[in-house]
Amino acid sequence: IASGHLVPGERLDENEIATRFAVSRTPVREAFRLLAANEMVELRGRMGATVRKMSAQTVIEMFEVMAEMEGLCARLASRRVTPQLRARVEEIHARLVAASGGQDVDGFYDINQEFHEAIYEAAGNLYLAEQTRRLRNRTAAYRRRVTFQPNRFANTLTEHEQVMAAIFAHDEEKAHATMRDHVNLLSDDMRDFIASFQ
Repeated sequence: IASGHLVPGERLDENEIATRFAVSRTPVREAFRLLAANEMVELRGRMGATVRKMSAQTVIEMFEVMAEMEGLCARLASRRVTPQLRARVEEIHARLVAASGGQDVDGFYDINQEFHEAIYEAAGNLYLAEQTRRLRNRTAAYRRRVTFQPNRFANTLTEHEQVMAAIFAHDEEKAHATMRDHVNLLSDDMRDFIASFQ
């Protein structure tokens, strides 16, 4: 669910999951309860568990909050980034550039997630990283959908370069603004994203 491979509304088969992980159904049920507590799964009594669906309005609101949280991560990273973390961010971005030449959306998405994780780490605030990660996980299926929008690969690369430039220049305001704008769904991207719900 957190990686976006299971789509909203998809039914989770308790028996299949228990068999796949070679466990009894009890830990699977407990996992479902924990996922429900984190609002990633809906429990429907005898009908079982499904990946939680959210309205377009809720997803948009979550993206707005996530954009501010990631903007704060970038702001703090601009003050605290170490040479080692800078090198790591640059290495991840180089892999993302290489991945953008193909059609592997899943691979691109996974490397993009690594990039954001490296920014959380560079921020040096474990609590903020944990809360930001938690919200990203809740919106994963929807974030993955954005990756399929036309020109998203090229736009992501350009936006990442702007974020990196601001962080490496220790420009707190620009780091916050560029990351916020990168994560938030703006103008045409917003309309396209909403249309994808139809």
